[in-house]
Amino acid sequence: MNLDKDNLKVTVIGLGKIGLTIASVIAEKGIKVYGVDKNPHVVEQVNKGICHIKGEPGLEELVKENQIAQVLTCTINTKEAVSNSNVVIVIVPVLITSDNQVDYQYIDEAVNQIGQSIKKDTLVIFETTLPTGDTRNRFGSSIEKLSGLKMGTEFYLAYSPERVYSNRIIKNLKDYPKVVGGVNEKSKDLAVSFYRRALKCEVIEMSSTEAAEFAKVAESVYRDVNIALANELSVYANQKGVNILEIIKASNSQPFSHIHNPGIGVGGHCIPIYPYFFLNNGLSTDGLVHKAREINDSMAVYSVNLIEKEVGKLDSLNILILGLSFRENVKEHTKSITLLLNEILNEKNANVVVNDPYYSPAEVEDMDLKYISLQDHLVCDMDIVILQANHSEYNNLDLSMLKNCKVFLDGRNAFNRNEVEVQGIKYIGIGAT
Repeated sequence: MNLDKDNLKVTVIGLGKIGLTIASVIAEKGIKVYGVDKNPHVVEQVNKGICHIKGEPGLEELVKENQIAQVLTCTINTKEAVSNSNVVIVIVPVLITSDNQVDYQYIDEAVNQIGQSIKKDTLVIFETTLPTGDTRNRFGSSIEKLSGLKMGTEFYLAYSPERVYSNRIIKNLKDYPKVVGGVNEKSKDLAVSFYRRALKCEVIEMSSTEAAEFAKVAESVYRDVNIALANELSVYANQKGVNILEIIKASNSQPFSHIHNPGIGVGGHCIPIYPYFFLNNGLSTDGLVHKAREINDSMAVYSVNLIEKEVGKLDSLNILILGLSFRENVKEHTKSITLLLNEILNEKNANVVVNDPYYSPAEVEDMDLKYISLQDHLVCDMDIVILQANHSEYNNLDLSMLKNCKVFLDGRNAFNRNEVEVQGIKYIGIGAT
C-alpha cells in the first residue's frame, strides 16, 4: 500500500463536529479527502465552503480554504467515496438506547456500505468509541464477509479513537497523541504511518485494536468515577456543613490528589454513555463503575430535593433552567441534565421553562421544552432558577430581574453566593449550601 501524499486519497465517513474537523485538518495537508454524510444539506454546505458546525475555533476558515483548494469534496454516496480511496476513516456515532444497550444502527449501515465497495489494500480506521473487540469481531468480520477480502492481508484494519474536546478539536488533534492499534502488525504500521503524515502528531502504538478500544473507554470511565466521588463527597459535605469547593482546593494541593468538581449531573455523548460499553460486555454491575453511574445519575433528583427542602412542594411554581446544552459554551444536548430535570419537575407539576443562548426557541420547543428569553418580562415571575450549563453568557446575568425568585440552585457552583443572596434569594450550591 502506497501512503505517498500524491497517491493518498482519504474518505472520512461522518461529518459531525469531529468528523468534519478531522477531514479538514487532513485536507489542509494537501491530501485529497472525500467527506461522507447522509445529510444532503451538510454535504451541500461543505461543498460550498460553508461550515455547518459552529463554535470550533479555526474550523470555518479551514473548510473555506479547503473548498477553494479543492482538496475536500463531500458526498452522500459512501460506496463511491470508498471505492476511490485507499484510506477510510469511520467516525459515525455509537450511542446507547433508553435501556442502556449499545445502539449500532448508524455505524452498521456505514460498515455495510464499506464492505460492498472497498478495494484491495485499503486501510480502514475506526475512530468512533467502541466496546472492546468490535473493530475486529463485528466490523472487520462484516467487511470480510461482504467484500470477500481477507482482513489484515487484503485489506487493513486499525483502531484509533478520537480523544478531542468540543471547542478545541483542531488544537487537540495537534497536541494529543493518537492511540493506534491494528488487527495485525501490518495494519498498525500503516495506520501509524498515515497519522504521522496526515496529522503530524505523536502516536502511541498499541498491541492490538482491542487494547486501543479499551484505553479510550477507560479514559471516560475514569472521569465518570472521579466525578461520582466528587458528587458523593459533596453530598456528605452538605451534611457536615462544610464547603466542598474549599475541601477540593485544599485536597488537590497534594500532587497525587485530582478530585474533579461536583455538579448537578453528567451529560454529553461520552462520559454517561461509554461506561456501558464495559458494563454490557462482562464488567460486573456490582462494582465501582456501575455505582459511579448511579451516583451521577442521581444528582438531578438530589438537587431537586434540596430545593424542596427550602420551599416545600413545587406544584405550580415557576422554574427557570439556565442551559440546555450538556455543558458550558457548546451546542450539544446529548444526555443533557436539563432533559432529566424537566421530566422530574413536570412530574411535580411545576411550570418549567428553559433558556439557552445557543438554541433558538423552535429548537428548544422541538424537544418538548418551553423556551423563555431572558428579556421576557415573565422572568420576573420565576420562583426558582436552576443553573445547569454555565455558559459564559450567564456571567453577566442581571440577578435583580429575578424579583420573585426564592431559590437559586447553582448546579455548577459557578455563581458568587453573596451576589445572589444580596438580592434576597436563597443560594444553594452542590456541596456548597
